[in-house]
Amino acid sequence: MLNEKTIQIIKSTVPVLEVHGTAITKRFYERLFTSHPELLNIFNHANQKQGRQQTALANAVYAAALYIDRLEAILPAVRQIAHKHRSLGIKPEQYPIVGQNLLAAIKEVLGDAATDEILQAWGEAYGVIANVFIQVEDEMYRQAEEQKGGWADFKPFRVANKVKESEVITSFYLVPQEGGPVPAFEPGQYVSVKVEIRGDTYTHIRQYSLSDAPGQPYYRISVKREDEIEGRPAGKVSVYLHEQIQEGDMLLLSAPAGDFTLNQEGTEPVVLISGGVGLTPMISMLNTMAATNPQRPVTFIHAARNGELHAMKSHVEELARNHPQISVYWVYDSPSEQDQTLQAFHKHGYIELPWLAETTASLEADYYFCGPVPFMKAVNGMLKQWGVDSSRIHYEFFGPAGTL
Repeated sequence: MLNEKTIQIIKSTVPVLEVHGTAITKRFYERLFTSHPELLNIFNHANQKQGRQQTALANAVYAAALYIDRLEAILPAVRQIAHKHRSLGIKPEQYPIVGQNLLAAIKEVLGDAATDEILQAWGEAYGVIANVFIQVEDEMYRQAEEQKGGWADFKPFRVANKVKESEVITSFYLVPQEGGPVPAFEPGQYVSVKVEIRGDTYTHIRQYSLSDAPGQPYYRISVKREDEIEGRPAGKVSVYLHEQIQEGDMLLLSAPAGDFTLNQEGTEPVVLISGGVGLTPMISMLNTMAATNPQRPVTFIHAARNGELHAMKSHVEELARNHPQISVYWVYDSPSEQDQTLQAFHKHGYIELPWLAETTASLEADYYFCGPVPFMKAVNGMLKQWGVDSSRIHYEFFGPAGTL
């Protein structure tokens, strides 16, 4: 436990972290990878280049300082990060390395303002926070390993089937290479995929949502090919999976992780809203409800550019035909002539609050949404403006956590 003096020192640094947090975490990662380049086998290099990882860590450090006297307030955020850590294979012995480099980065960025007293307080606080993460992650590792067919780190899976879902999304059906059961998971969870790409010094790990219901003899991930666009580099792993991985090949998978999960006990209506490849966890939730709770009303809303980029459309429409409680709506912002001729969508443009309120017609529903960050910000803003209670709003970031 931290004494009162240490707590007050940490809380006094909150305004400084609000201003300099990202500069500190940027310098932290520079130091970390210089002194321990082997950790580049774990971190997403693209998120580093785009600054997303630095921002996510800065937000986490800021929250830890703000709530240092009642860490239970940030336990949900701790668990969310711990899920990521467990799926990446983070180990307890790596925490001291992180602590040393974080304190050194604070000293470098803040200079004389980072007094010995402040650095000592942060050293003590980091030790307490690290122990919380280690304990939570240790329990997650045990749960992953002890379930039927479970494992703790990475396990080889064979690509049993590869299916093109749209012009940019392909599904991979994965089964344990050595046979045996496929462990259960919660609808909305993801797996980490570890790949070695010829010519690259380091391995790459990416998280992909499981896109089918639990209880199948396989895991399915549905991957969007991220091509180079407007100066943004192509997604190295997504392109590799699309171009190089074929049926019969092997991929290393973590056990399923993540806390963006469907509440399967509820009876209230559910609204699933997705943009682009954000539909993957929503398909898992939809398939699960259709199979296990066929009386529960579900509204499925998906936004895509046009029909060519709309994955799994026929599957969802077939579910709706066979399950009267499921309603589906398609929103295309750039429909093709064929889309318009076939009347293949319900709304031209973007999701807007009057249309959303009329379509879902319930402030008492549970809302789940996922997609590009601007899309999620827009949906979150609409739901808040409409008056949906925050306890009914659930969302997932692809990659490092951000803010809406």
